[in-house]
Amino acid sequence: DNWAFLYAQRLALKQELPLHVCFCLVPKFLDATIRHYGFMLRGLQEVAKECTELNIPFHVLLGYAKDVLPAFVVRHGVGGLVTDFCPLRIPQQWVEDVRERLPEDVPFAQVDAHNIVPCWVSSPKQEYTAWTIRSKIHRQLPEFLTEFPPVIQHPYPPSTPAEPVAWEACDSSLQVDRTVKEVAWATPGTAAGLAVLQSFIAERLESYSSHRNNPNKAALSNLSPWFHFGQISTQRAILEVRKHHRKYQESVDVFVEEAVVRRELSDNFCYYNKNYDSVQGAYDWAQTTLKLHAKDKRPFLYKLQELEQGNTHDPLWNAAQLQMVQEGKMHGFLRMYWAKKILEWTRSPEEALQFAIYLNDRYELDGRDPNGYVGKLQKVAWRCLWSICGIHDHGWTERAVFGKIRYMNYAGCKRKFDVGQFERRYSP
Repeated sequence: DNWAFLYAQRLALKQELPLHVCFCLVPKFLDATIRHYGFMLRGLQEVAKECTELNIPFHVLLGYAKDVLPAFVVRHGVGGLVTDFCPLRIPQQWVEDVRERLPEDVPFAQVDAHNIVPCWVSSPKQEYTAWTIRSKIHRQLPEFLTEFPPVIQHPYPPSTPAEPVAWEACDSSLQVDRTVKEVAWATPGTAAGLAVLQSFIAERLESYSSHRNNPNKAALSNLSPWFHFGQISTQRAILEVRKHHRKYQESVDVFVEEAVVRRELSDNFCYYNKNYDSVQGAYDWAQTTLKLHAKDKRPFLYKLQELEQGNTHDPLWNAAQLQMVQEGKMHGFLRMYWAKKILEWTRSPEEALQFAIYLNDRYELDGRDPNGYVGKLQKVAWRCLWSICGIHDHGWTERAVFGKIRYMNYAGCKRKFDVGQFERRYSP
C-alpha cells in the first residue's frame, strides 16, 4: 500500500531490472527516543521479511542518506531512484542533499505516498482553513482514492543477494535517549496496524462521531503511530472504513474529514510555510495579538521539568501529561487543552511553543509529524500551532495572555466529560 514502492516496481519491471529497497537509518532525529526508534525498527523487520518473500532485496544503510545512498547507487549500478514525500524541513533537506550527490545520469523521482491527493496537487499554495481546501481535495478524491494495484514477486533478481540486515548493529548505531521506554499497548508493524484498524471498525467506529471528544470513552481509531511510521496507509484505512458508510454514515464522514482533509491541510501548511514550527509561521492577526499580550501577568509559571513531570496545580493537565509519558499517546481533545495551558503558564508564546513541541516529540509515538504541528488526526494528533498560535482558526473574544486565541479551561472540560474519572485513571 505504498505508491512510491509501486511506482518503483513498475519502472523496474518495464526495464527488466532488479528492484532494491533501502532505508537510511540516521543516528538521531529531533527529539525522538528509543520509544520511537524501537517502534520503527521492529516495523522495518516486518518489511524486510515481506521484501524477501517478494524477491526484492532490502537494505538498511547506517547513516545520513547523502553519505551512504549515492555510493550504494554507484556500487549496484542503480538506474533510477524513487523516494517518498514528507513536508517537514529536515526530510526535505535529505532529499535535496541526495539529489545533489547522485550521478548525473540517474533520474530521481519523489512520490507523495504520504497523502491521498498529493500535496502539490491538492493545492499550489498555503490554504487558510479546512474550508478553503476541503472542496479541492474532495473534487480530486475519485481520481486518487482508488484500490492499490498489487505488488508482485519480482521476476528480476539482483546479481548478488542482499546481506542480511544486522539489526543489533542498527540498534547500536543509535544516539538517542533510552530512558523513554517503548509502550506495551502498540505492537509495531503492518499486521498489528491492520488489526487495530479492523478493531476500530468492529468496535469503535459506531461511536466515533458521538464520543471521539470524550477521553473516558473508547471511540478513537488509535491508528496514528502506524500512520506516522508508514506501517499502514491512510488510504487503506479510508478504503476499509468507507465500506461501512451506509451503516455508520456520520462516523465515516467525520473520519474521512479528519483523516483526509485535516491531515492533508497539515501537510499543506508545513510544505508551503517554512516557519511551521515557530510563532513567525502564524497569521498576522495571531502574531499581533500574542505580541500585545506577551507581557500579561501569568496566573502560574512552570519550568519545563515541572511540566514534564506533570507537576502543576491542575490535576487534569497532570493526568493528560502522565498519559502521554506512560503510553506515548494523549487523547486528542486533551492535547488541545494541554497545549493551551502551556501558553497560559509559560513566559512567552515562543517558550510555550518550544516546550509543547519538545514534550510532544519526546513522548508521543506520533510526534515529529505535520499533524503534531498543526493538524488533527482522528482527534489524536494535537494541534500545536492551532492551540497556541491560532493556525486554521479565527480570532475570538479578547482576554488576558491569550489575546484573541481560542481559550479553553477546566470548567469547560467538566461540562464535556467526567474529568474526575480521567484524573483518577492517571493520578501520580
